[in-house]
Amino acid sequence: MSLNNSSNVFLDSVPSNTNRFQVNVINENHESSAAADDNTDPPHYEETSFGDEAQKRLRISFRPGNQECYDNFLQSGETAKTDASFHAYDSHTNTYCLQTFGHNTMDAVPKIEYYRNTGSISGPKVNRPSLLEIHEQLAKNVAVTPSSADRVANGDGIPGDEQAENKDDQAGVVKFGWVKGVLVRCMLNIWGVMLFIRLSWIVGEAGIGLGVLIILLSTMVTSITGLSTSAIATNGFVRGGGAYYLISRSLGPEFGGSIGLIFAFANAVAVAMYVVGFAETVVDLLKESDSMMVDPTNDIRIIGSITVVILLGISVAGMEWEAKAQVILLVILLIAIANFFIGTVIPSNNEKKSKGFFNYQASIFAENFGPRFTKGEGFFSVFAIFFPAATGILAGANISGDLEDPQDAIPRGTMLAIFITTVAYLGVAICVGACVVRDATGNMNDTIISGMNCNGSAACGLGYDFSRCRHEPCQYGLMNNFQVMSMVSGFGPLITAGIFSATLSSALASLVSAPKVFQALCKDNIYKALQFFAKGYGKNNEPLRGYILTYLIAMAFILIAELNTIAPIISNFFLASYALINFSCFHASYAKSPGWRPAYGIYNMWVSLFGAVLCCAVMFVINWWAAVITYVIEFFLYVYVTYKKPDVNWGSSTQALSYVSALDNALELTTVEDHVKNFRPQCIVLTGGPMTRPALLDITHAFTKNSGLCICCEVFVGPRKLCVKEMNSGMAKKQAWLIKNKIKAFYAAVAADCFRDGVRSLLQASGLGRMKPNTLVIGYKKNWRKAPLTEIENYIQLPEKSTFPWYSDFFSKELERLEQERLALEATIKDNECEEESGGIRGLFKKAGKLNITKTTPKKDGSINTSQSMHVGEFNQKLVEASTQFKKKQEKGTIDVWWLFDDGGLTLLIPYILTLRKKWKDCKLRIYVGGKINRIEEEKIAMASLLSKFRIKFADIHIIGDINIRPNKESWKVFEEMIEPYRLHESCKDLTTAEKLKRETPWKITDAELEAVKEKSYRQVRLNELLQEHSRAANLIVLSLPVARKGSISDLLYMAWLEILTKNLPPVLLVRGNHKNVLTFYS
Repeated sequence: MSLNNSSNVFLDSVPSNTNRFQVNVINENHESSAAADDNTDPPHYEETSFGDEAQKRLRISFRPGNQECYDNFLQSGETAKTDASFHAYDSHTNTYCLQTFGHNTMDAVPKIEYYRNTGSISGPKVNRPSLLEIHEQLAKNVAVTPSSADRVANGDGIPGDEQAENKDDQAGVVKFGWVKGVLVRCMLNIWGVMLFIRLSWIVGEAGIGLGVLIILLSTMVTSITGLSTSAIATNGFVRGGGAYYLISRSLGPEFGGSIGLIFAFANAVAVAMYVVGFAETVVDLLKESDSMMVDPTNDIRIIGSITVVILLGISVAGMEWEAKAQVILLVILLIAIANFFIGTVIPSNNEKKSKGFFNYQASIFAENFGPRFTKGEGFFSVFAIFFPAATGILAGANISGDLEDPQDAIPRGTMLAIFITTVAYLGVAICVGACVVRDATGNMNDTIISGMNCNGSAACGLGYDFSRCRHEPCQYGLMNNFQVMSMVSGFGPLITAGIFSATLSSALASLVSAPKVFQALCKDNIYKALQFFAKGYGKNNEPLRGYILTYLIAMAFILIAELNTIAPIISNFFLASYALINFSCFHASYAKSPGWRPAYGIYNMWVSLFGAVLCCAVMFVINWWAAVITYVIEFFLYVYVTYKKPDVNWGSSTQALSYVSALDNALELTTVEDHVKNFRPQCIVLTGGPMTRPALLDITHAFTKNSGLCICCEVFVGPRKLCVKEMNSGMAKKQAWLIKNKIKAFYAAVAADCFRDGVRSLLQASGLGRMKPNTLVIGYKKNWRKAPLTEIENYIQLPEKSTFPWYSDFFSKELERLEQERLALEATIKDNECEEESGGIRGLFKKAGKLNITKTTPKKDGSINTSQSMHVGEFNQKLVEASTQFKKKQEKGTIDVWWLFDDGGLTLLIPYILTLRKKWKDCKLRIYVGGKINRIEEEKIAMASLLSKFRIKFADIHIIGDINIRPNKESWKVFEEMIEPYRLHESCKDLTTAEKLKRETPWKITDAELEAVKEKSYRQVRLNELLQEHSRAANLIVLSLPVARKGSISDLLYMAWLEILTKNLPPVLLVRGNHKNVLTFYS
């Protein structure tokens, strides 16, 4: 097939909504290609787009001479299939094949559907073909079934009908743009009562200069927080939850869960604060008109309760109604602000002049430029009063789930709102400072009479004498009158309307924000007791339960009517949120995660850190005890969430920084040479699945927990493809099992042709840098008598072939017997399809002592079944106790250390580490060493001196002088009976027969070998007698492992040594170091 690259191959007019990668279905018929080549004109292609739902992603190209092939594709006038149903391959005919860039392949082109989360509301999640499927498909070159082809073409997403239904479901959802959703809300929330009532007082106290500085300092805090918010909001899709969502997805559930709860509570209480502010204004108006209902306090409660009910009704009616109400309130607020600026240029009358308003005057501006703090006030106290007026920048982000495009709306709306409100605050502050004097009497007769001496004040220069305000309190002027803006404005009642608008809009925004944030927190199930409030209702998933809870909290604080005490704490709650948002931005940048790619690039990590520190400082400036309370509450919630460990993974920057720190520490560790003082056992434990050898894992974990590396290893033997699939499918589950059971260990697995090769791979490749295993822990091979010879050979050669300096071996004869019974019991359970979970011994015997297993046996006629009950309660109890004997606290007793050979100290170090653990602290060390009978006391003193230099505490030292004497006949007879099935007995046969038997069964124990190592065999049997005599009651025996000399000891004889050595004993830990020091008495 030839490809034509001319410009007219594809149409020039490409719809704007098509995908930039086009998948073309091309006719590969050779005859049609030849026919096309006969044409003198260049071939013309047509592209037909199929279906709006596919958004014209699939294009069909065909040659005019072969349109009958295309007609076969459109059967009986049916519409063509979209890429959601088009088959990727059709190898039964050579008509059409799905091609990517002109090549026949299953490879999918990039699409957004591949990167969505499962259950995404913006569209279906689609799975691309795996690399294994592509390899297999190319290797086999066979047809793809329709089902798999559909999955390749459109993944596991929902079919077209379901997509249409999903679109219908989303049709009624109300989404807001950046103006109505963010800008309007932030402006209304930032412009509060402070603008109309307290800003003039702040200018009077701090002066125009410091007043502007206070406003700019507050704006700096909010602007830095706005930049950090914008950066986090543009680093991926933002769902509902506002500040909680941004913090939790950046710093993790611990920080997010703690700040989310107090942030939602702060918004709920803020509703009460704003409503009470509104009610107080109404009560003041009632006082002026002498229309009080009961008394001021109860009137505030009545008006506040009625107001919050009305606001609740607007919120519950839907976000659309709430948004309309916000727009109306913003218009009123803007008119009120404009009314003030207009009033400043309207010529003042004598009444207003007597109250201190003289229009714009340079002398007043100069007089009011510097500060004049009254008693008890200062820069920071005035700043603390003003700063809450600058908050409210998260009002838009808090409804992030109701925004059309949060990534665009939050940065644009928030930053523009900060700019506009700051300009308004600065304008009002400068204007009021240039028009109104600090003190005025309000008496129109206080004018300057000709001949009077002027005191030099600006008012004096303008014809008014307010000098008596220095000696007695006055009611007017910037310092005394909170209604300055009403006096200055062109129409006073509009300022009152502005106050109403500011308070109600802030209350409405908080009433919406609190349930939204709280619902997002509850959906994440961080606090399981709050799951009830996660449910949403209607198209917009409205948190009606959250609205009711917010209403109840607001009503409670309205009825208390003592908000002056709680107000500083609420302000600190908001500031704590700002601090964490800034810290989140810094932390994400500092972690250097490749996933941190905010589209909003106007931020700096160090500026964000400065903003976080600044927020924390402002918290103490506003109120130190409220800041302390905030930190205590946040710390308590942080500890609680950390303790509960919610099962979530959001890819937080904490994870990224943990990885970077671990990597840096690992690299730094490689530059440090190992030292004997820092030696610690770092173990590879051949457990198979971690849950299958609990006792082996528990004893290893006992001396590696919090001090050394522990890797549970499993070797999958068999066909590589099947083994790799089985291995990969279970790795996450087995590591999760370790975490769930609080075992500080890793899980590693390999697939190999044989067990020995797999272990070698693990020994060579496990670990990282200095954190590499140095100790091999092997469970005892209980079935060595029946196992194939290759398995026994591999088992014995594992320590010998290992490249590590140290290894240890563990087994328990009691566990061996119980393990065999366990396997038989599991087979019975499997035959009867028992519903009990078999996740290791603990899962199998959850109800130990009460489990009855009923075995159903069919009759010969196959029609009648009889049941035979098998009572295994007593066995279950023994098995559970044996498998969990190292999990529970050990009773008071001893750990007997038989340090027969000096291997560098590993045999002594491991039991010493065990005695440091809480479960083993009641066990004392008893040391047993070999020695000469005539030097027992001297050698005991020497060993005690050595142990004291090692600073190892011990209960007793025993010198065993009779190790090398022969065992008694009964013990030796047991050993001979044990090895009898594996002996060759060649001395009893003629030379020819003996040679033939050696060739046929080279694995058997020869008489010559047995005679050569007879003394060593005597020693193993004798040691068992001594162990039973001295250590039968020990909690644990740690014993030097006998070494099999290479080529001189057969595998079966060595296994017989281990068997007789540990017969009828408590749990035994066989240890052999590599004769390199692991103990030192030097500092």
